[in-house]
Amino acid sequence: MPHPDLARFPVVVEQDVAWGEMDAYDHVNNVVYFRYFENARIVYLDRVGWMALKVATGLGPIIASTSARYRKPVRYPDHLFVGVRATDVQTDRLTFEYRLVSATCNAVAAEGQALVVSYDYTAGAKAPIPEPIRRAISELEGQK
Repeated sequence: MPHPDLARFPVVVEQDVAWGEMDAYDHVNNVVYFRYFENARIVYLDRVGWMALKVATGLGPIIASTSARYRKPVRYPDHLFVGVRATDVQTDRLTFEYRLVSATCNAVAAEGQALVVSYDYTAGAKAPIPEPIRRAISELEGQK
C-alpha cells in the first residue's frame, strides 16, 4: 500500500505531477485535481467492467456532480497516489470518494467526491446500475 491513508481504497493510481499543471501561484491548478480524480475513476470503472459495458450496450456512468477539498498545495516535481472507492451505492447512482496523497509531503493533499448516475446513452435517460456491475463493485469493495 502506498500510504496508510489509502488503506480503505481498493483502487489506487499513481502519477507524477507535470510542470504544465502548475499555475501562477506556484502550485498545481485546482482544476487539475479533477483530472487526477477522473484518472482514478476510469481505472475503477474499467476494473468493474462498466466502461466495456458502455461500449457494448450504451449503458454507462455519467457524472451528476463533483467536488474537491484542497488540504495541501501540490507542486512539481511530486509523485501522487490517488485512491478511489464507491460508497452509497443506490439503484441508479453511487458516490465515488477520492483521496490524493502527495509523496513529497507524505500527507493527504486533497479529497473529493463525485455523484455518478447510471445512464442509458441510447435512450438519453438514467437507468438502474446493471446487476453485474453492482456485483463487481461489491466484490472490489470487499463486501462479497
